[in-house]
Amino acid sequence: MQPLRPAIAGLALAIASFAGLLQPAAARPVCLVVADAASGAELVREGDCETRVTPASTFKLALAVMGFDSGFLANANEPVIDFREGFPAWGGAEWRKPADPARWMRYSVVWYSRFITHHLGVEGLERYSRSFGYGNADLTGDPGKDNGLDRGWISSSLRISPDEQVRFLRRFVNRDLPVSTETYRLVERIIQKHTLAGNWVVAGKTGSAYPYKADGSFDRKRAWGWYVGWAGRGDTTLVFARLDEVDATKNGSSGLYVRGQFLDNWSQIAEAAER
Repeated sequence: MQPLRPAIAGLALAIASFAGLLQPAAARPVCLVVADAASGAELVREGDCETRVTPASTFKLALAVMGFDSGFLANANEPVIDFREGFPAWGGAEWRKPADPARWMRYSVVWYSRFITHHLGVEGLERYSRSFGYGNADLTGDPGKDNGLDRGWISSSLRISPDEQVRFLRRFVNRDLPVSTETYRLVERIIQKHTLAGNWVVAGKTGSAYPYKADGSFDRKRAWGWYVGWAGRGDTTLVFARLDEVDATKNGSSGLYVRGQFLDNWSQIAEAAER
């Protein structure tokens, strides 16, 4: 995807109106930020977009860039790695099947991520993360547990703000990361895309994670829900990050809930942009 020229007349007002609709009873909107990918012009800023929280599985976007650039990932279908007992399986039946890069991204398979992180090591992960400007670039994991390669990005040491998500996404869309040209094409092949009304194509990644309670256990009644990515139509590409705190007792996967809310309302932006 080549960097696209902005075509954003009237779009800021449309998105502002759209953002005001994001008040689902079962979730507390934390931030919605949308920017033009080419110019960086910020079209909406709703809520607290500066505070860093866990990226959860949105980190798979950055990890895919690292995996393809380093050569561990070959293409959308290689390498294939078999599930083994003892691997995380909280993602259901799809996590118990062999996984390749495309299935890893589609079903957000945590155990597949670990093969990439262990290949790169903490130093490699942090070196890439710093060069990407990816949050605090801290993959050391929980204090004293030496678990950064297994879960440093899930309610642990790695933290990123919605603003930083958008900056990273702009660099990806504009081919401004310190990685090979082929890496961008390979990553784009495995990112899940949605074609919406008005010929918009939205590509992105969800993320879900429970915050910790004061006693160190997970608060399973509420969860962070992310959806980050980009939307393109014609000469316009927008990058976005949405973060909610979701009632996990009512909505299942918080990331999927946030993505559903975001995509369901996207047509209102497109309609207003055409006025």
